[in-house]
Amino acid sequence: MIMKAILWTKYGPPDVLQLKEIEKPTPKENEVLIKIHATTVTAGDCEMRGMKVSLLYRIFMRLYIGLRKPKRITILGMELAGEIESVGKDVNRFKKGDQVFAAPSFNKLGTYTEYICLPEESKDGLLAKKPVNMTYEEAASVPIGGLEALHFIGKGNVKSEQKVLINGAGGTIGTYAVQLAKYYGAEVTCVDSKGKLEMIKSIGADHVIDYTQEDFTKNEETYDVIFDVVGKRSLSDFKKSIKKNGLLILANPKLSHVIRSRFSSMKIKVRKLNSKLEDLLFLKELIEEGKIESVVDKIFSLEDAVEAHRYVETGNKIGHVVIKIGE
Repeated sequence: MIMKAILWTKYGPPDVLQLKEIEKPTPKENEVLIKIHATTVTAGDCEMRGMKVSLLYRIFMRLYIGLRKPKRITILGMELAGEIESVGKDVNRFKKGDQVFAAPSFNKLGTYTEYICLPEESKDGLLAKKPVNMTYEEAASVPIGGLEALHFIGKGNVKSEQKVLINGAGGTIGTYAVQLAKYYGAEVTCVDSKGKLEMIKSIGADHVIDYTQEDFTKNEETYDVIFDVVGKRSLSDFKKSIKKNGLLILANPKLSHVIRSRFSSMKIKVRKLNSKLEDLLFLKELIEEGKIESVVDKIFSLEDAVEAHRYVETGNKIGHVVIKIGE
């Protein structure tokens, strides 16, 4: 049996992605075979494809994936929603026909395809039944952005009645961060481009700032928590905007941020994500209660994956870009 997949043939621009037919996988005893109905294109997918990451990360990623071209990972894609087609004999939590969503572990990446095998239980990969009130396209958009936002905004980082600023609120992580900060009772100010501000207000932001017209670090407002998703500003830029004993959270820190954070007088939390299944189930619960939702900008077909990557690289996407697979 064969299936369609988008193969990652070499490092470079979107055109290096190629639609091919490959062999359909067979689940092992502890695995499920998922027919993928939807996946996403994130900025992380694009950065990995083109190796547009810092020099240190680039070295480590090439050593793992392949020095000259991708070898260990040849299909991109970090999250999915679909239906279980078959299960291995040792699988207990799932059955054929279950509708699921998932964030595979790094060594199991590869959701730009019609089928994928995932273990029922994994140390760093998460698989659960999808929210009943979401389409496949909406559910596929949850795991990566939702889990990262929960990691940074939840777990006691944001509390009721705090003033929170989210820089880069209109993307994969930011849209969930806005909603989670409101869920925890914060007053939320969001920074992004003009074209995203109406959407950001629609998901709960109390205040919005167009970064092309106003620099939030110079308006004399101060915040209990600043969550920076963008990663383009220096740590010193944030000092005047953070209250005494406030918290600066960096979702996409540069190596210089990590180093300088160790010597800064500010309280800083940098990226360290180790989500658990209970976190994904918590997001599912909030979704089914109507507390948070996905923001889907555009939907592309698998055959148009190259165009989807091109669109994400413009920086204009609002929320999530989805690849719909099959009918």
